[in-house]
Amino acid sequence: MAERTIVKIRNLSKIYRQGEVEVMALNRVSLEIAAGEFLTLMGPSGSGKSTLLHIIAGIDRPSEGECLVQGIDVARLNESQLADWRNQNVGFVFQTFNLIPVLTAAENVELPLLLTRLTGKQRREHVAAALELVGLADRRKHLPRQLSGGQEQRVAIARALVTSPSLVVADEPTGNLDSHSAQDVLNILQTLSRTVGKTVIMVTHDPKAAAFGSRSIHLEKGELTA
Repeated sequence: MAERTIVKIRNLSKIYRQGEVEVMALNRVSLEIAAGEFLTLMGPSGSGKSTLLHIIAGIDRPSEGECLVQGIDVARLNESQLADWRNQNVGFVFQTFNLIPVLTAAENVELPLLLTRLTGKQRREHVAAALELVGLADRRKHLPRQLSGGQEQRVAIARALVTSPSLVVADEPTGNLDSHSAQDVLNILQTLSRTVGKTVIMVTHDPKAAAFGSRSIHLEKGELTA
């Protein structure tokens, strides 16, 4: 059976204007991403890889071209529709963990669920399952300062997963981690793709991190290179 395409990008361009100056961040990029794929985006700083990730995730909008995610052209949604779409379809993992220091691991993971209609019991069940998936069921009552950097990032991944998104986007998720913690995080992302069936898109400049993906593409000055 042919793999289902989850992301379809056609002639996507992004131009940033800084006063009189125009910066071409993406130049007519076309790309398809299959459901369940672990795609890594590589390239030097300023190559457009984070811009591409942000457009796919609905954080940024293209200047021209289209970006279809599960058949929806996300660039055509208004801000309110886009916020709802992101909450339901995308899990975000960033280089900085963005955990709230006064909340426990479980409370941090629960935050996205407060926007849903789930009951308290249902939210707790979702949180427990997400923490189990990243191997932190025994740390649920710990505050961020009581966790290592690697554990904090795993909490952030659990928070990204708790709403059962179809797409997980990760922007340099191992950038602040030592090599052992980085490997733990990359193993989790790989498992999400291979075993759980999530589509994972990760920006990285590290070839060792990119090797965990099922496919790697390179950007150079806003264009895909071979």
